[in-house]
Amino acid sequence: MKILAIETSCDETACAILKDGEKILTNLVASQEELHRRYGGIVPELASRKHMEVILPLTQEALERANLGLEEIDAVCVTNGPGLIGSLVIGVSFAKALAYGRKIPLIACDHINAHILAVFLEKEKPPFPFVALVVSGGHTALFWVKDYLEFYLLGQTRDDAAGEAFDKVAKLLGLGYPGGRIISRLAEEGNPDLIPLPRPMLDKPGFDFSFSGLKTAVVNYVNDLKLKGLSVPIHDLCAAFEKAVVEVLKEKAVAALLATNCQHLVLAGGVAANKRLRETLKHEAQKRNFKLYLPSPEFCTDNAAMIAVCGYHKYLRGEFASLDLDVYARANFKKLSL
Repeated sequence: MKILAIETSCDETACAILKDGEKILTNLVASQEELHRRYGGIVPELASRKHMEVILPLTQEALERANLGLEEIDAVCVTNGPGLIGSLVIGVSFAKALAYGRKIPLIACDHINAHILAVFLEKEKPPFPFVALVVSGGHTALFWVKDYLEFYLLGQTRDDAAGEAFDKVAKLLGLGYPGGRIISRLAEEGNPDLIPLPRPMLDKPGFDFSFSGLKTAVVNYVNDLKLKGLSVPIHDLCAAFEKAVVEVLKEKAVAALLATNCQHLVLAGGVAANKRLRETLKHEAQKRNFKLYLPSPEFCTDNAAMIAVCGYHKYLRGEFASLDLDVYARANFKKLSL
């Protein structure tokens, strides 16, 4: 059984073909990084226009690389939210056309659900239930995952997502876009312990996050140095900022494991590719004797292979969408109170 998956929730156009829920035949991503770099961030209108430009040739290339014709595809799945509305509409409209033209099932996939399921593309798969820490440019949240399509929100950011905070701090420091990778690279040459920065929400009960205060602390630190006529120690500041974010993520994830009496943690989302975060969680897993599951970096950032995994499990359950499928910008997750 072959599923073709489309992902256009933000600024990456992606297409993948998955066979029998596990074997990736093709997994292509057309990045818009160069397009948005000159603006220091994603411009939604430009993103949707670029999706429209590349989605057809990218899908044709995916089929060619898999040595398949469209008539050999059994279903098409697509991200319909959360994300940028203009970007989502391009992918959903294209998927509808494919499904209608070939008279095959159309499957709607939640972007966050798919990020959580990306780990099932790896050889080592987590048992249910598990705790998932999803960290990306648009989302930072903890979930209690009972099954492939059944997951509950434990806590989420009250303001900026972790990836968003990285980008905003990078912009403040004039480092360019995308900020996360640039900060991480500079942080490798800095001392993370020289500049004291807050660890927001660690003194609060529950599993919510907040990164706007940390961002403000960086702003105040930089402004104070400028008033004194001093230069900003960029490498040390990047290292201190990255360490602060990672420690908050680690502590909240561990708290969720303890509260649920769970020994299995899955890391997901674009920021899951961050080296310090991965190494910190590996060390914590050894220290506290829990099992950590990490998707490969290529499955952390937005891709269509993870959408295909989600679509496959919906296909098995007969959860198909109609041609009036709509898109949504924000997710409304079921909350689990502990």
